[in-house]
Amino acid sequence: MRQTTETFRSRYRAAIHPLYNPWLHGMFVLLFGILAIAAFWRTVLSVSWLEWLTVPLTLLLFNFGVYMVHRHLGHQKKAFAKMFYARHAGDHHSFFTPGHMTYDSARDWRVILFPAWLIVIHTLLITLPLWWLLAQVNANVAGLFAGCMVLGYLLYEVFHACEHLPPQNPLSRLPWIRQMRRLHELHHRRERMQERNFNIVLPLMDYLFGTLYREPEPAPLRYSKMPMTRMQHEIDIAGEPVAVLAYAASVSHWPDWHPSSLKIDAPQGPLHAGARFEEDIHAGGRAGHLRWEVTEYLPGRRWCARAQSDQGLSLRLTYECSAEAGGTRFVRTLEYRFDGLLMRLANRLLLKRRIERESAASMLALRDTAAQFIGAARASA
Repeated sequence: MRQTTETFRSRYRAAIHPLYNPWLHGMFVLLFGILAIAAFWRTVLSVSWLEWLTVPLTLLLFNFGVYMVHRHLGHQKKAFAKMFYARHAGDHHSFFTPGHMTYDSARDWRVILFPAWLIVIHTLLITLPLWWLLAQVNANVAGLFAGCMVLGYLLYEVFHACEHLPPQNPLSRLPWIRQMRRLHELHHRRERMQERNFNIVLPLMDYLFGTLYREPEPAPLRYSKMPMTRMQHEIDIAGEPVAVLAYAASVSHWPDWHPSSLKIDAPQGPLHAGARFEEDIHAGGRAGHLRWEVTEYLPGRRWCARAQSDQGLSLRLTYECSAEAGGTRFVRTLEYRFDGLLMRLANRLLLKRRIERESAASMLALRDTAAQFIGAARASA
């Protein structure tokens, strides 16, 4: 049976060396790259306009190289590149899947960034010999070329990391990064990963080779600033906070424990920030259809999502967990609002009490189903 994304993530994180420091990893790559670029560009003097063409041409060459390596080595198993294939198609594409495209903590950079030693290999064994050869012909072209080869590497690392940021991060909203983030998200679909969207920084080669694939972004959910009805319930559940929240955030299980949830269209496993799903409900005596967007997932601590219906209903849902003696204190906060005047009046007179009862009942059902699920998972481990 194929393991879920969350199961793979847990196993991958457990295998990371305890001394791994993501900040040291990132800073080493960045500082080494900047110093290498500075060293190469120090050899450049009095550049002519024709020599300046080396910069865009080198970046285009690097873009082409990334495309070819990603397409033909990252997604096609070759004997001489099996380690890269296993790390990319195996680890990276199992860690980041549709609905799970964002990292949860800096330690997850381990599966995004290349190993720290690779920039040293790229600089000393590839770029430096090419610089020496070109320097025999033109020192300025050699310096510009070598610096841009390292710059291309850094751009790849930075853009790739940005493409796995949560959607609400300010960097994710920058137009260029937003577009590349969307293309990369489509690339991570299992049916597309071997065929489409191999570029990371600029989709030029995808365009030229016919592998560019686009889909419009889902329409954003819009919310008014009117006050919301708020209700909060809490309960103690047997199990560790990480396991309890992972179960509650696995929205495909909602119909198992929430009386208002009828049908869920969503991937298996806990959904991460940026994931979207749809739900058929019958709440407060009324049927409806909700479009959800997950806004935050901090394993073992907090999960948030928001939703809208076509009938003018807006919701915010928050799950929070904290360790208690022998288990987890689970807190569920529901905030909702009706846009129409009649529905707001009906909510005040009738619906609020019904929804309150349904929410309280759901907590009791969650306690039982979560404990059973977690217990079964432990027994089969």
